[in-house]
Amino acid sequence: MAQVNKIDSNVTGLRYAEEASYKTLPGSPVWKGLEPNSYSDFGGQLQLLSRNPINDGRQRKKGVVTDLDASGGFNTDLTQTNLQDILQGVMFADLERKAEFGGSGGITNVDGTTEDFEAASGLDVFAANDLVFGAGFTNAANNGLHLVSATSATALTVTSNLVTETPPSTATLVQVGYQFASATLDVVVSGSLPRLTRASGTKDFTDFGLIPGEWIYVGGDGASTDFVNSENNGWMRVRSVAASYIEIDKAGDSAMVAETGTGLTIQIFFGRVLRNRTGSDIVRRTYNLERTLGAPDDASPSQIQSEYLVGALANEFSINIPTADKVTVDLSFIAADNEQRTAATGVKSGSRPTLVDADAFNTSSDFSRIKMSVFTDGDESPSALFAFLTDITLTINNNASPSKAVGTLGNFDVTAGTFEVGGNLTAYFSTVDAITAVRNNSDVTFDIIMTKANSGIAIDVPLIALGDGRLSVEQDQPITLPLQTDASTGAKIDANLNHTLLWVFFDYLPTVAE
Repeated sequence: MAQVNKIDSNVTGLRYAEEASYKTLPGSPVWKGLEPNSYSDFGGQLQLLSRNPINDGRQRKKGVVTDLDASGGFNTDLTQTNLQDILQGVMFADLERKAEFGGSGGITNVDGTTEDFEAASGLDVFAANDLVFGAGFTNAANNGLHLVSATSATALTVTSNLVTETPPSTATLVQVGYQFASATLDVVVSGSLPRLTRASGTKDFTDFGLIPGEWIYVGGDGASTDFVNSENNGWMRVRSVAASYIEIDKAGDSAMVAETGTGLTIQIFFGRVLRNRTGSDIVRRTYNLERTLGAPDDASPSQIQSEYLVGALANEFSINIPTADKVTVDLSFIAADNEQRTAATGVKSGSRPTLVDADAFNTSSDFSRIKMSVFTDGDESPSALFAFLTDITLTINNNASPSKAVGTLGNFDVTAGTFEVGGNLTAYFSTVDAITAVRNNSDVTFDIIMTKANSGIAIDVPLIALGDGRLSVEQDQPITLPLQTDASTGAKIDANLNHTLLWVFFDYLPTVAE
């Protein structure tokens, strides 16, 4: 046993930990795993300047290191869970969560006799008729969707048949929706936009925590949990919320119709939201990125060498959606410094939880909705500009730049610039409406919703301008239309849509949503 002659890429690994302050880790960092398909320029590039004085030997003298550019990028598949946390760094914002409870041992017991989840305190964050999703429990019956029948600080009673257990410390309960009592929800279309309106009872709809621009799904898998008229079910974007109604400004392909929910116990589903923010709500995150590089001595396989990007700020993000493939993401960082650690020194301290395994989204069958249309206020179901696409690329650029100074090798900080969202797509041509929208500089809105295994991700761009629009006509081929997209704040549409990009992560969706 001795030093190895080479180390293969397949023994490397990639993790990240959020910094407590710039370039400084917290006392007990959590190193979260990533699954890179490939890397781009990961590490530190040193700049060397040679001395070249005038001399009779016509020779240069040894140079000196004058600068360090530390950066790193990687490509990875998109799954339901793998990028939710780190996307907060890309978006410069916090995830906006509904009621969530558990983790760190918060749920102390499951009682299969009384159908209770139990804790020392805190379970009254939920309310009766909430739909909650359990995850991480030992018994399968305790995972999945549950309807809350009663709640207190120490017990959450559900209508499901639970199995008694002492759950793992990682078990969680998340509010994923609400089931309205029979005949308490109607659809009203008498105003400029349709509304899901409280017909009776006292439920305050603002308790759901919904925000303008957020997507919801209306209708469940059970009998009488959706409206009779199909136009009133499915994906909808929230325009505003009041105590007695939810106003909708984007829905299906047909206009919603008035309906009284007699005998119906309508279910709605929602998720956690991530959108770029303004002012004091902007949250800057930086990271240590850790790439392990294997053991150099096969006699000590547990002694791993590694390299780190320190003070890494997320700069560019690109989601790639080609035909008949999987959805992938390219993510790059600008860092302050690059560090190496020997096998004897070992990796930095902290916990390294096991990466949650999840399937990638495929581009053939995991898309529930893709729609681009000219936005017309008062029309929740405008005609789509195209029926099918061949590819989509959506990009985020924080326009970050390194800040350098005398006496500092590398960067003493990184400056974030304008938050930009854009991209490209290619559509199959059917009408000249899309070309007209480009020429007229129309207000266009775009959304993508992916669903898989009763969960999903919605991406909404409230306002974009279109460019290009020159038809591609080739012999024996369908006509295609390449388009460039340039997004901006949706405040032009509504002051409450003052964001450029919004994500919704659904922990649970009914099967009908797929």
